[in-house]
Amino acid sequence: MTGAIDLAEKFAAISDHWRPRVAAQLNGQDVRLVKVQGVFPWHSHVDADEMFLVWKGRFRVEFRDRIVALEAGQFVVVPRGVEHRTAADEEAEVLIFEPSEVVNTGDAPTSEFTAPQGQVI
Repeated sequence: MTGAIDLAEKFAAISDHWRPRVAAQLNGQDVRLVKVQGVFPWHSHVDADEMFLVWKGRFRVEFRDRIVALEAGQFVVVPRGVEHRTAADEEAEVLIFEPSEVVNTGDAPTSEFTAPQGQVI
């Protein structure tokens, strides 16, 4: 893909929460778009760092010892192997950068939060 990607248009096409969609791929990484609301399960990713960039709303990444609160235009990198969960009190729109093979729930048991892999938007 070599054309412009309109994030507002892509997010408008997403109606569910916690189901990341692939907007682009590069160098074995996905740029995933997700709408979030509520609290996601505790988990970690043994072999992958994750970057969360808030496009719209407020979003937090909770660690066992601290909480990183983010607003639109801010991001955080979660190092591989670090247990965390994500949350938003109201709907937020977030970009996630991570390797294409990463399952969104990491090492947590499969649940209603486990998104299908490779859904493209």
